[in-house]
Amino acid sequence: MKKYLCLLLLLSLSANVCFAQNHSHKKHSATKSKPAKPEKPSEEQIIRKMLADQVQEWNKGSVEGYMAGYWDNDSMLFIGSAGPRYGFQKTLERYKEAYPDKAHMGKLTSTITSIQQLSKDYFFVVGKWDLKRKVGDVGGSYTLLLKKIDGNWVIVCDHSS
Repeated sequence: MKKYLCLLLLLSLSANVCFAQNHSHKKHSATKSKPAKPEKPSEEQIIRKMLADQVQEWNKGSVEGYMAGYWDNDSMLFIGSAGPRYGFQKTLERYKEAYPDKAHMGKLTSTITSIQQLSKDYFFVVGKWDLKRKVGDVGGSYTLLLKKIDGNWVIVCDHSS
């Protein structure tokens, strides 16, 4: 008799579980869910992507692609070991002179150590860079001042050492 009661109880519980699952499924399938809106990336995420894209361009051997992150203007400032240099074109020429081929460009790694929004139009970035190359590894630190110009974040000042 106990076996029959246990079997009956088990069948009853199974039927209730199946009913609950079917009822739950029908309830959910009848409710139409709206597709989730993709979140708009934050300004910081946009900047991080732009800087990562620069590294990819460098590692492809494209100095021009790398320079796409800089402000294409005569007032853009680059400060390196030779001191300050003004202008996008002068900076591009200096990069091409210092890194004439893929062997000299090597593989760039850039690590952002700090990123800070100064205002709605300015960000300040601090990081480290490393070049692994057959002609000798080099590396150092950088600070970047980025400004939003015409809806795009660009580097207006780069101090790399």
